[in-house]
Amino acid sequence: MKKSKIYLFIITALLSSCADYLDIVPDNVATIEHAFSDRVSAERFLATIYSYMPRIGNFANDPAIQTSDEFVVVENSYYSWSSYYMGNRIKLGEQNTNTPILNFWDGENGGRGIFVALRECNIFLENINNVGPDLNESEKVRWIAEVKFFKAFYHYFLLRMYGPIPLIKENKSTAAGVEDVKVYREPFDECVDYIVGLCDEAITDLPLTITNIAAEAGRITQPAAAMLKAEVLVLGASPLFNGNSDFSTFTDNRGIKLFSQTEDQGKWSKAAEACKKAIDISHEAGIRLFQFSDSRFQLSEETKRGMSIRGAVSIKWNEELIWGNPVNTVGELQSRTLPYMKIADRQGGAGNPELSASFKMAELFYSKNGVPINEDPSYNYAGRYDTVVVGKDHYYYIKEGLTTAILNTNREPRFYANLGFDCGYWFGNGRTKDVGNGNESETSWIIRAKAGDVSGRQEDIRYARCGYFVKKTSNFETAASATGSLSTTRYTYPIMRLADLYLLYAEALNESLEAPNNEIYGYLDLIRERAGLEGVVDSWRKYSNLPEKPLTKTGMRDIIRQERMIELCFESKRFWDVRRWKLAHVYYNQPERGWNVTQSTTQDYYQVIVFNQLQFSTKSYLWPIKVSELRKNINLIQNPYWD
Repeated sequence: MKKSKIYLFIITALLSSCADYLDIVPDNVATIEHAFSDRVSAERFLATIYSYMPRIGNFANDPAIQTSDEFVVVENSYYSWSSYYMGNRIKLGEQNTNTPILNFWDGENGGRGIFVALRECNIFLENINNVGPDLNESEKVRWIAEVKFFKAFYHYFLLRMYGPIPLIKENKSTAAGVEDVKVYREPFDECVDYIVGLCDEAITDLPLTITNIAAEAGRITQPAAAMLKAEVLVLGASPLFNGNSDFSTFTDNRGIKLFSQTEDQGKWSKAAEACKKAIDISHEAGIRLFQFSDSRFQLSEETKRGMSIRGAVSIKWNEELIWGNPVNTVGELQSRTLPYMKIADRQGGAGNPELSASFKMAELFYSKNGVPINEDPSYNYAGRYDTVVVGKDHYYYIKEGLTTAILNTNREPRFYANLGFDCGYWFGNGRTKDVGNGNESETSWIIRAKAGDVSGRQEDIRYARCGYFVKKTSNFETAASATGSLSTTRYTYPIMRLADLYLLYAEALNESLEAPNNEIYGYLDLIRERAGLEGVVDSWRKYSNLPEKPLTKTGMRDIIRQERMIELCFESKRFWDVRRWKLAHVYYNQPERGWNVTQSTTQDYYQVIVFNQLQFSTKSYLWPIKVSELRKNINLIQNPYWD
C-alpha cells in the first residue's frame, strides 16, 4: 500500500465508538507485539493515530459548523437528526447530560472517542522502540514526533471543548487497581503547560516541509506543531479561561481549584512569542498568503481577487495551508452548501443545499471602504434593507439592471467572495469564464433565490433559510453535470492557515501591549491587502466615524476580532473564537433573522423577518460530561452549571 493511501484515508474498523475512555493497556499483548514487529506494521499503527482525527469540516460531525451562529440549517425530515443535525440541536438548546450531543469524551452521538485515540498514542510511544532494524533511526524519531503532535492535538481538542481534562500522560497497567484508574481532571493551566511541552518536544524532530507531496501530503510538519503551540497559549490567555469568575467554584474532591481566578496578562506575552515563532517557521517553510494565478483562466482583477480569498480555503494543498485535515470531510460539506443553479440540479440530485449563511454574517462584512457598515458615513446603513436597481459599478459582483437589497451593494470583496445571494454572480460550478468574457451559458451563474426560482425555496427543504449561500466551502471546479449529477472536487479542509496565524499574533500582541504598534497593523494589513482594502489606520482615518479606533488597545481588540470573523468565516473558527472571547452569550442570544425567502416578488422577498430565537446560558461555554461517566468515576466533576 502506498504511503499516501496509508495517511490520507480512514483505516476502517478502527474508529468504532468506545464509551470507556479510561487509558488501560489492553491484555492482547501478542497483538501489540505483532503491531510493532516490523516497520510496515508499525507504520500501519501510525496511520490509525492519524485516522482518529475529529471530522473537522464535516457537515454533521464538526461541532463548529452547525452549532455555529454563522450557519443556518434547514433540517430535512428524511434524515434522523441524531445522524445529521446534532450541532443544530445544540444551538437550539437541546444539549444534555444524560446523552450529550457530539460527545467526544465517550465517542458517542456523532463524537469520536478522543481518549481512545490518546491511548493509541501512548501504545505507539511505549512500543516503537521494539521495532526491528528495518526501521531506521531518523524515521523512528520523526514518527515519534508526529505521535507527540497528535497527543498534543487530541488533548487540545478536548481542552477547548470541556475545559480541564484528565491528562493521559501514559497508559495504566492492566494490573492497576480500581482506584488507580479513577482519574482526576487536572487544573486548566497544567493542561496548557502539558500540551505546550508536547509541542516543544515534537517541533525539533519534525520536517520543515513535505517534499514528497504525492506520498506524504497531510503529514505533520514543524509549522503545524508551532502553530498548535501558539493556539493553545492563545486559548489559555483568552477571557473564558484567564481569571474567569464564572468558574470560581469549580473545585474537585481534592479541594483543587480547576481554574485560576487571577487574570494573568503575562499569558498574552507568551502567546504572542509563540505566534511569532510559528510565523517565522512558516515563512521559512515557504508558506505564504495564497494568490490565485491559474493560467487556464482569463479573469478580471475583481474575480481573481475573489478567487484568492475563496481559494485560500477551497483549493487543495495551496501555499497558505499550514495543516489540513488528512481525512476527507469536504465532499458532503460542498453538497450541503452549493445552491442549485439549474432545474436539472434539483431533478438529478446535485447536492442537498440545506446549510447556508446566517443573516448576521451578511451584515458582518465591511463596506467597500474596509470599515464596519455602521461606522461608514457614506454607507446607507439606515436604508440597508431597502432595494436598489444595480448599475455598472457592481459589474463583476451583481447582474446589472436587477433589483437587490442595498445590503448587498458597496461591500468589500470578501462579501462577494464568500456569499452567494439573489441577483449576485457565482463563478465556478462548470462556468469559468468571467463576466463579459463569453456567452450567457459560459459566464458566471446568476443566483435566483426568490421562492419558486431555481436557487430559491420550492419546498420545505434544500434552500438558503436567510437568503445567503456560502461560496467559500465549495471548490470552484465542483460542478453539476447537464443532467444534474454532482461531481465534487476534493480539497483539504484547513485546520491551520497563515492568515489565521497572522490574526492570532495580532490579537496576542495587542493584548500584551498598552497600545497597538506598527507590527500589529502590518499583519492585519497583509490580509486586508489581499482583500483589496487599504490599511487599518488609513481606512478608519479616512472612512470611519470612529477614526481613532485603531489607535487604542480596546479599539484594536474589536477590529482584530471582526477581522477574524470575516477572514475566517465558515472555517470552523468563529464557534471557538466567540467562546474563548467570552462573547457567545451575546451572539447566541440574538434572534435569527433573514429575508422572507417564502416570497417570490422583490417587494415581499426583501423584508427582514425573525424566524428563530437562539438560546445560550453560561453552562453552554463548556460541554457536559455524561452522567454515567461521573457515576463510574467519582473523582470526576461535572462542568459548571450542568448539575
